[in-house]
Amino acid sequence: MDIHETEGLMKEDEPPDRSPRPARSWRVAVIANVRGESSLPQDGPSDAGAEFDKIETIQAIQRAIESDGHRTVFLPANANLPLALRDECPDICFNIAEGEGGDGREAQVPALLELMHIPYTASRVTANAIGLDKTMTKRIWRQNGLPTAAFQEFVTGFEPLDPQLSFPMFVKPAREGTGMGMGADSVVHNENELRRRVLWVISIYQQPALVEEFLPGREFTIGVLGRPGADLVARRPELYGADGFVHFPTLEIDNQASVTPGVYGHIAKTLHEGEAGVPGFLCPAPVSAELNAELHRLAVRAHLAVNALDVSRVDMRMDADGKPRLLEINTLPGLTPGFSDLCVIAGAYGMSYQDLILEILYLGASRYGMLEPRPGPNRIGLPQLARMPRQRV
Repeated sequence: MDIHETEGLMKEDEPPDRSPRPARSWRVAVIANVRGESSLPQDGPSDAGAEFDKIETIQAIQRAIESDGHRTVFLPANANLPLALRDECPDICFNIAEGEGGDGREAQVPALLELMHIPYTASRVTANAIGLDKTMTKRIWRQNGLPTAAFQEFVTGFEPLDPQLSFPMFVKPAREGTGMGMGADSVVHNENELRRRVLWVISIYQQPALVEEFLPGREFTIGVLGRPGADLVARRPELYGADGFVHFPTLEIDNQASVTPGVYGHIAKTLHEGEAGVPGFLCPAPVSAELNAELHRLAVRAHLAVNALDVSRVDMRMDADGKPRLLEINTLPGLTPGFSDLCVIAGAYGMSYQDLILEILYLGASRYGMLEPRPGPNRIGLPQLARMPRQRV
């Protein structure tokens, strides 16, 4: 008799739990790159590895998963991962790995897991590769009629400047996250400043530079959790709206008094509450109901446009006319308790860290037929997005 059957006997006077449950406990591998342990290029920038997680974050995720009766193991996302997966043989992987190098590094672990027929959480291969490539993401959004600032990518730094762009502009690496390569010097006011900053980005980060028209307005970030039909598989279906997504409160980042005024860059993202130069974080943001609904509508559309799955975080900023413009999407949002934006948003909503992690886990597991569906009218089976035969190697 497993733990869930035992709990059922203890609660026989209560209504039966109608949440979808696994038939048995799972062995869950948490896959991540550890800050200070994962390899970094010797000639890389000073903020290289900023996206990697602290071991305390990984342990917090493990505790949350184990609180629901599952077993966990941590597997570093390095060159030994294929052998570790073969030896550990997990039922499912909780993936937060950033990858150790390359244009599509956030897609490396998902690609490996699909090759080995192992279920995993969050977005799949293509969405993770696209989400890391900010230029490609903006092209897809623009093609789908979504609002984003005018932009141009520079590969050599000597390309002619698009005459339709106007100053001031903002320069950043095209394939980095966590504010890497972004600071006070990212805002440029003439072509000489632009060329210097573009060439600096290309030289230091060994990748193209993305140049956007600078958006002077308020900055927001929206947490996205769910998918159409999520109420069939969610542990807490009451959290989800009719569209299948949790309607989290909006988080506003007030950069005016930050260490890099007006810019939510890498240094600002490393600071904790109470430290000098930390930005202000307002959640729920003081916005009208109409603007709040528009921000969430855009976030979900942006999420779906790149085929992201189950969880993401979408960043936006207002233009000079007070209209929201999409900045970027993080298909592997940070999960440091009480610190990462998504965790702050979930906390403001009243969702515990444990519930946030378990919702991500169960949404992922449901894609592989690992749960029984919740009973309900006209509901036959689960919407399985990526069911694959399991194969032990």
